[in-house]
Amino acid sequence: MSVLLQQLANGVVQGALIALIALGYTMVYGIIQLINFAHGEVFMVASYGGLATFTLLPDDLKKSPAVALPLMFVGGIVVAVVVAVIMERFAYRPLRNAPRLAPLITALGVSVFLQEAVRVFYPNAKSNLPYPKVFPEGNLTIGSVNISWTGIMLVVLSVGLAVILQTYINRSRMGRAMRATAQDPDTAKLMGVNPDRVIVLTFIIGAVLAGVAGIMFGGYLNNINIDMGFQNGIFAFTAAVLGGVGSIRGAVIGAFIIGLIKTVAGQYMPGGTQYDYVWIFVVLILVLVFRPQGLFGEPERVRA
Repeated sequence: MSVLLQQLANGVVQGALIALIALGYTMVYGIIQLINFAHGEVFMVASYGGLATFTLLPDDLKKSPAVALPLMFVGGIVVAVVVAVIMERFAYRPLRNAPRLAPLITALGVSVFLQEAVRVFYPNAKSNLPYPKVFPEGNLTIGSVNISWTGIMLVVLSVGLAVILQTYINRSRMGRAMRATAQDPDTAKLMGVNPDRVIVLTFIIGAVLAGVAGIMFGGYLNNINIDMGFQNGIFAFTAAVLGGVGSIRGAVIGAFIIGLIKTVAGQYMPGGTQYDYVWIFVVLILVLVFRPQGLFGEPERVRA
């Protein structure tokens, strides 16, 4: 029982990380119906951006986590936002009215480009790089379950940012513009909504969340590598589909489900961690067979 409880706790932390990335997938798809497969690489470059920020700090600031950690968040988020805005402007905007296959292939190309750019230009990126120990050390122990303070911080940030985002989408003026653009972009444009500004803001919000996830990933696992974007991007995309693409609540709940499946199945199911992808996609297929729109998604309405 103690092992099960520990794996459930690990799954919640893993799900919190996936949720931060999945929100970017679901928001972009909800606005422009684009599956942005490069979003995982935005998460990856943010993590490297945070590491580069720490490397450039003076030695006295490196010794102060209260200063170094916020600066790493700022550096990682700035890198993620810049990459996302450039990606939207030059890779996706020219293809906005193209057949859906064109931007999908472009997203895959951008993903490969970003991964290879980091591999070539970032020092020693071909191997795992240790992440600075600027996060709170130690664990919270509840009975036989141990959760690192970094993991708790990750869960709190993930849930808190998801709630803030949901509130922003539902109650702010720009949030209403986002919902209007998602429902009917042509009518929204006639009502004075600037679709370009809405789409750019959507990419920026997704990049900020991916930036936070990238820094937290490095702090939680203590190392980063160039493959982390693809691996976690697959989990995040699966979570968004499982919860219902376009649904913020669905993306978060789907992410926690994926995290729990990954850790529990890796412990108890045949094949161990080598087959955790298999069990995740088995659950996804079963859900989509009976509910194609996902757990919280709405059936697609076809306009005449």
